[in-house]
Amino acid sequence: MPIYMTPACAEAMREELRDLLYTKRPEMARTAEWAASNGDRSENADYHYAKRALRRFDSRIRFLSKRLEGAQIIDPVAQGKVAGVKVLFGATVTVDEEGEEKVYSIVGVDETAPGRGVISWVSPLGKALLGKREGDVVTFVAPKGERELEILKVEYRPIAVGVVPAPEEDDAEENDG
Repeated sequence: MPIYMTPACAEAMREELRDLLYTKRPEMARTAEWAASNGDRSENADYHYAKRALRRFDSRIRFLSKRLEGAQIIDPVAQGKVAGVKVLFGATVTVDEEGEEKVYSIVGVDETAPGRGVISWVSPLGKALLGKREGDVVTFVAPKGERELEILKVEYRPIAVGVVPAPEEDDAEENDG
């Protein structure tokens, strides 16, 4: 599956990667070094905490690096010049659902915020909207059942979103052996 993202998402990922590489990881490496110098590592909680944190940082660094390396960055404004009124990645779509107007922006999986109407292009609604035009009626199956809506307006404008944060790991489940 292609990795599509908006320029705002790519920049947020680059910023997080820089922060991890040049600030957070070096600080934690110094903490691990200090903790290791305190003697017996088998019962050294500071050392074990620092090592777990370094593993999380390294995992996130690998994830961000791979995502950015394989990403197709699509600027919604530039996309609009080719798309017109057709719904493509990066579109902001105003719909009518049972008399209520709602607005959805279609973005990559790393930048969704469904509560704010920012949905993934691979979500059920995102898939249903892609390729449609103003005036089309769309039916799709959502988790709470079948929904129908009419596309009122399609526009392409900058979408300012963040990156979906990394899932928190449960430290209790990790074994440092």
